[in-house]
Amino acid sequence: MRIIGIVEKTGDRLLRRRLCYAGLNAGGKTSFNGMERKLFALSPGGLDSLPGNSAGLIISESELPDEFFLAVGEVLFRSCASSAVLKELKVIRGGFVALSARASLLRPVKSAVLTVSDKGAAGEREDTSGPALAERLEGLGCDVEASALLPDNRQEIEGLLKDWSDNRGMHLILCTGGTGFSPRDVTPEAVEAVAEKLVPGIGEAMRAASLKITPRAVLSRANAAIRGGTLIISLPGSEKAARECFDSVSGALRHGIEILRGWDGECASSPAHKGGN
Repeated sequence: MRIIGIVEKTGDRLLRRRLCYAGLNAGGKTSFNGMERKLFALSPGGLDSLPGNSAGLIISESELPDEFFLAVGEVLFRSCASSAVLKELKVIRGGFVALSARASLLRPVKSAVLTVSDKGAAGEREDTSGPALAERLEGLGCDVEASALLPDNRQEIEGLLKDWSDNRGMHLILCTGGTGFSPRDVTPEAVEAVAEKLVPGIGEAMRAASLKITPRAVLSRANAAIRGGTLIISLPGSEKAARECFDSVSGALRHGIEILRGWDGECASSPAHKGGN
């Protein structure tokens, strides 16, 4: 799939571009070549529906799903509003988009972030790891639909992981905190207790990456498991370590989740998969 057209409409005047820069301005609004513009994804033949004072990316896909992420190189967009013809785009990660560039429609991954910390739950420490991971997830093409902060209580952790997996239908859950040697650190045990399958490679990869930074990485007990159609990963509690560990495995997560959920590749490849599961 490719970008087969880049257009900008000012009043009734339509300009065709070979290159554009899509980003967010200081007010958090979508910008197109430095100007605040609403940006839309269009299928071929949908150009007449483009409103004035907006811009559009024409995609070589005859029918667009209701919800999707659009990846064009390093640039990432999220559909945020739609009609039968127009799909408005929100910029998640800005950059240049060129005519004929390869593009991919990505199915949104339903995700949740759990921070485990006695002091955080008591209001004695600000949680920075959870928000940092949520930001990382958005950049991966995930919708963060839930977040929570719990004390180091195994029963509470297990209960929430079961609820998010079984009742909320999350595709991916990240836990941060409680992976060390302290007697109160029980997150890996909680993850294993709710698991149907273990995924040892994720924990191994995170420790291998962390060992390049600190020899203390061997003390991390971070792990991963599968429950139903949900991948659950525990990560260290510090913001820096959580970000580094997540980055070390993030490149493989979407592929793993697609296999786990039984998806046939990206969301546009099969009409039966529109909107996600």
